[in-house]
Amino acid sequence: MLYLSRRVDFSATHTYNNPAWSKERNKAVFRKCNNPNGHGHDYKLEVMVRGKLDIKSGIVVNTTDIKRIVNDFLEEELDGKFLDREHPNFIKNIPTTENLVNYIWASLENKFEGCELYRLRLHENHYLSAERKNSNMTYLTRQYHLCAAHRLHSIHLTDEENLKLFGKCNNPNGHGHNYYVDVQVKGDPSKDTGMIINLVELDEIVEREIMEKFDHMNLNLDTEEFKELNPTSEVVAMVFYNLLKRHIPNLHKVGIWETEKNYFEYLGEDEYVK
Repeated sequence: MLYLSRRVDFSATHTYNNPAWSKERNKAVFRKCNNPNGHGHDYKLEVMVRGKLDIKSGIVVNTTDIKRIVNDFLEEELDGKFLDREHPNFIKNIPTTENLVNYIWASLENKFEGCELYRLRLHENHYLSAERKNSNMTYLTRQYHLCAAHRLHSIHLTDEENLKLFGKCNNPNGHGHNYYVDVQVKGDPSKDTGMIINLVELDEIVEREIMEKFDHMNLNLDTEEFKELNPTSEVVAMVFYNLLKRHIPNLHKVGIWETEKNYFEYLGEDEYVK
């Protein structure tokens, strides 16, 4: 089985509003997203399909066909639209990123010949994306940024072993990173809000449990969590996951971008699939 993807872009305007709620409640839940005049995004949609290789042609499916099918759908239904004023589905359902990716999935699922739709990932902006897979599960990822210093040094190894294993990252004075932290939750969007989790609440939890404790800190010297743990990015991902899981029951994984080239993620024992 081979997997291939194509990215397509579109723009749309929307507002978040539950007509069954009062103005005050809508404002309290959706904050700026409740602006009645709407706000807009340049969406990036990653479409991944899978199928078997055609030996004669050397391809599974022509990616230009994927682009054409997806673009035709987007141009007709979503691109350039004020979604909750012009689109029948989103007049009834709040056009959150989660609801959008699920609607796009339902619309495209049976459109491709010679392959099947495997995954959609919809980026609302650099810091927020929703994902739908053929497992019928919906995921939402929120990205956060923090700066921290660390030294890679294990108390279970000798100084010579640490230096050999970690090289200049074992510098006694430490070094630092601009970390990006991906927090991903999973579940069904709420019928009332269209969200898997209220982003305001998620931001508050991450601010309290992660940002206040670790941003602009030396992980080895300033934090209790890494007093006896070597703060590799693998360990950072695990520690952050365990801190957040207590407050976010539907947490799926935590990803750590140590640099643009180095990425690590931790799913927790309950999420691990062999």
